[in-house]
Amino acid sequence: MSKSKFILLIIFYFFIFSSSSQSSSDDLVNKISKNIRCLICQGQSVYDSNSEFAESIKLLIKKKIDEGVSENDIYEYLKIQYGDWIVYEPEFNKNTFFLWTIPIFVFVIGGWVIFRKIKFFKL
Repeated sequence: MSKSKFILLIIFYFFIFSSSSQSSSDDLVNKISKNIRCLICQGQSVYDSNSEFAESIKLLIKKKIDEGVSENDIYEYLKIQYGDWIVYEPEFNKNTFFLWTIPIFVFVIGGWVIFRKIKFFKL
């Protein structure tokens, strides 16, 4: 193998591996930003929003990832800064207990009411 082919091969591998690491970093930024609520826009994620807040959060997420911060630590940081409401999928804790249990109670009570109505019509 000639020296020029060897240098071209090294350059080729450099571009392949540098673009794949950049792509995985961008994929993680997109994944996290899809689960973060934009506080300016109603009902949009940071990923979907073009507001200044959303752009700054995307840059913050990218910076944290480049520093080697884990995904869970980024979520925790954002929850500390902006509150639990910023995350679309809140975790189960004492503050979100009713958020997670009320749908179960509504489903059970609704099923019981439907069962009673059907039983009433059969009589």
